Order: sequence, then structure tokens, then C-alpha cells
Amino acid sequence: MHAPYDFEVTRIDGSSCRLEAWRGRTLLIVNVASRCGFTPQYAGLEQLYQRYRDRGLVVCGFPCDQFGHQEPGSDAEILRFCTEAYGVSFPLFRKIAVNGPQAHPLFTWLKRAKRGLLGSTAIKWNFTKFLVSRRGEVLKRFAPMDRPERLARHIESALQDTDQIAR
Repeated sequence: MHAPYDFEVTRIDGSSCRLEAWRGRTLLIVNVASRCGFTPQYAGLEQLYQRYRDRGLVVCGFPCDQFGHQEPGSDAEILRFCTEAYGVSFPLFRKIAVNGPQAHPLFTWLKRAKRGLLGSTAIKWNFTKFLVSRRGEVLKRFAPMDRPERLARHIESALQDTDQIAR
């Protein structure tokens, strides 16, 4: 698979979809968790989504329980927490693994497309973020400590490219 659009994912409500639904959009794909020191980043991710969604940004949140058992809840509990605590309206998906033999193929692809620090492919913690262009190219990988508001200039650049092509 050479683009994110080829991957099938399961929404947090249990329905299946392909990322094809967002072809032509700029994607910010994030592994998230509800009981992590970085959990307040949900607010920043939602702000980015609200600010840029009309220009084509889609934030995609993938809950993951591989780091310190910080996402122990069911999909329904995760959804309730995200909407009640942070007003999340961006797409959330069913809990997945991002590392190891059970890693979701989307994250395997993302990690190969954009390696981390010192060439590492493994995701080190919750709230690792991947910015994907509207053409399906992984533009940048952001570390968990990279707060969403610090991603704005990168998102603007990706959207500017999209805006110019659309004309």
C-alpha cells in the first residue's frame, strides 16, 4: 500500500470505512489515550480541527493502550470521555495497537514512511502525530511533546499547497 487511502479502519462506533473517504484532504493522524500526561492535547487537536477543517484538515484519533495502560476503557467509554471532557468532534476510531506484531497496518505504513528520532520506526508514546498531505504523502512526524498549537505552521503549509492545487 502506498497511500493512506488504501487502509480500512474501524470508527469508534464500530462501522468500517476506508481512509479513501478523506482523499484530497490533509490528515493529522494521532495515537491518543485518555489517561496520559499528554491527554490535554485533545483540546489542542480539537482547536486545530475547528480552525482548519473548512480548508480540508481532518484530525484522526486512534486510541491506543500500549503505553502504560493509559487507554483502558471500552470504545464507548473513550468516546464519552473525549466528547464530554474535551468536546472532540474530529473522527475517532476503535482502539488499536501501533507497535509490535498486532500493529494496525496504517501505523506500520506511517512509521515506515516517516521514521522517528535516530531513524527509529517504533512509536515511543501516546500522541505521536503524523501529518499527511492531500496527495497521501507523510510530510512530518511529530513527537508526543509537540503540542498541537505548535503544528499550525506545518498544517498551514500543507493546506496552502492544497489551496494552490485546487485553483
